[in-house]
Amino acid sequence: MRGLESMKDRFGIGWRPELAAGIFAHLDRIDLVEVIAEDYYTASPDELRSLETLARLVPVTLHGTSMGLASAVPVETSRLDAMARLAGRVKPESWSEHLAFVRGGGIEIGHLAAPPRTSATVEGAAANLRRASAVVGSLPLVENIATLIDPPASSLDEAAWIGQILRASGCPLLLDLHNVYANGRNHGQQPSDLARRLAGNRIGLIHISGGHWIPAPGGSPRLLDDHRHDVPDEVFALLEDSAALSPSPMTVILERDGNYPSMSRLLAQLDRARQAVARGRSRP
Repeated sequence: MRGLESMKDRFGIGWRPELAAGIFAHLDRIDLVEVIAEDYYTASPDELRSLETLARLVPVTLHGTSMGLASAVPVETSRLDAMARLAGRVKPESWSEHLAFVRGGGIEIGHLAAPPRTSATVEGAAANLRRASAVVGSLPLVENIATLIDPPASSLDEAAWIGQILRASGCPLLLDLHNVYANGRNHGQQPSDLARRLAGNRIGLIHISGGHWIPAPGGSPRLLDDHRHDVPDEVFALLEDSAALSPSPMTVILERDGNYPSMSRLLAQLDRARQAVARGRSRP
């Protein structure tokens, strides 16, 4: 898998079957696509050949959602093997996973959860990332996640916890700016402060997406990161700030997982991302 550091700023979209026709029709405006790896772990030979064809037309990065790397529990070897087989076949330019746990005691919890941010989970995540790199053959990019509540029993804040994992593992960061925005709003912090601290790490990819507000106990609404809504203005502002802080080329991926708008509307959001990065680059 080739590195991202030598490339120019690029802008892509998450590959979804519902968007396939629009993506193929507008490859002149899409620099790369991000494919959910789990969608292809048990794919048919025809589906895998189709994915290989896609990878010959446009750069592909694989995105995992089920490993549960941020845990004191070792990640399952079968999941690492599945990613390794898929990467060996598709030959993506990179692969990524979330800093989350998704199972415990053999029970699948069904979503990406934030573990307590402690030295134990830093060590567990670093060990999992070393194993993942050895099995798959390259370091993954690791993504900060959104959480409706600040994980209890934490001794580190989010930016410090992520920074320690990145330093211990050598992995680059997949900076999800809507997750930054959601966590800041949900936990009474300034999203721009969190984004600035995270941008001090080596960034390999950036995600942008949208969510919606949901009711929560006590009457204070929480921002749910559901990837089913347009990117809000605040996330484009965070993207501009990140471009101003990062000297390296940036690769920005627009995620959409449902409630799909027209392709022209999605491409307009990619154009807004390009404009935000350009504004950030133009700052002194």
